[in-house]
Amino acid sequence: MEFIQLIIGGVANGCVYGLIALGFVLIYKSSEGVNFAQGDMMMLGAFVALGFVNDDYFGLAFLPGIILACIVMGGVGYSMDRFVVRKIFGQPQFALVILTIAIGFVLRFVAGAIWGYSPLVLETPYAGLTFAFGGLIISAEDAVTILATILLTAVLWYFFAFTRIGLATQAASQNQLSAYYMGIPVKFLNSLIWGLSGIVATIAGVLAASKGTIDPNLGLIGIKAFAAAVIGGFGSLPGALAGGLIIGVIEPIAARYGPAGVSQTAPYVFMLLVLILRPAGLFSQITAKKV
Repeated sequence: MEFIQLIIGGVANGCVYGLIALGFVLIYKSSEGVNFAQGDMMMLGAFVALGFVNDDYFGLAFLPGIILACIVMGGVGYSMDRFVVRKIFGQPQFALVILTIAIGFVLRFVAGAIWGYSPLVLETPYAGLTFAFGGLIISAEDAVTILATILLTAVLWYFFAFTRIGLATQAASQNQLSAYYMGIPVKFLNSLIWGLSGIVATIAGVLAASKGTIDPNLGLIGIKAFAAAVIGGFGSLPGALAGGLIIGVIEPIAARYGPAGVSQTAPYVFMLLVLILRPAGLFSQITAKKV
């Protein structure tokens, strides 16, 4: 029973890692670049949600406040690509790595300047609630995290599989030049994906904040999310979520049954094993590109 309890808690944490990893993969699939500020976008999204929801600020109802936070962070993500990232188009990928790391530092500074560096709590309507099933006790925070992740995954799957914009985005990710010649607005779609990654990061930030506190260093869990994306395979959206779940489950099991301190290193050891045995990731979607 204790083992199952650990699994449930690990799955809830893994959902947060998986959603952040999803942002990594969305941007990688659209532009073959990596946004190392994704974790900090999650952190800023959590703070923006806190600003809309908490009584000390706007004091809006929880759901409208979260929706407004998603809209704001969608605009932030779109603007980052439209006005910053696009300026280095044609430069080596290393330039994007340095740029997004710098953006992450800026986002942390902005959050600290506005909300301070002391941990803050996001007010949620389900704080402290629990559900009992037999001998298992599931917190409302864990239940909401898991259900929200399932719902968001279904929405994204439908978007990319059945909508015109989603299908055009997939075409552009396969071959941007061919998509451009076919009349697909590649630049707009890239910015749209950055905006979508900002929305996903905000939802991940809200879910993470509901399970703890918020401070400008919250975005550092983006490192674990990056490991999740690597484990799952950088070209696979389902792999990103699966990688997050794997890391989320490994941590509590390693903490409970392993030596002291191993829970923090176990996910990266597993990532190293995956890179050695299956460099493209566990759920990679390897396709040959025509040139």
